[in-house]
Amino acid sequence: MTTARKPDHSGKLVIAGPVHIDPRQRRAFVDAHKDLITAARAFRGCLDIAVTPDPVDPARVYLFELWESDERLQAWRAMAPVPVDVPPVVRDEVQLHRISASGSPF
Repeated sequence: MTTARKPDHSGKLVIAGPVHIDPRQRRAFVDAHKDLITAARAFRGCLDIAVTPDPVDPARVYLFELWESDERLQAWRAMAPVPVDVPPVVRDEVQLHRISASGSPF
């Protein structure tokens, strides 16, 4: 008899991927996240966060978050400010990744 394995929620997390929006609303989308980014960067456990426009595709914005643990991410989500006046997302490809190992890419 095999037992179900519990998911491993230890270690760092990356939340990353593109969102697609109306190109005419890209600047408004990025700007709507400035307060959230500022607050997250000051929150214990947030190692990095960014919402950046793609330099080639005007309908694409890239989201990136790096968290020290699932516990800190959940604590953030419980109190994070909700951005206002965010233009609608056409398609979301953002994924959560659990890091098993890290090192220099060079």
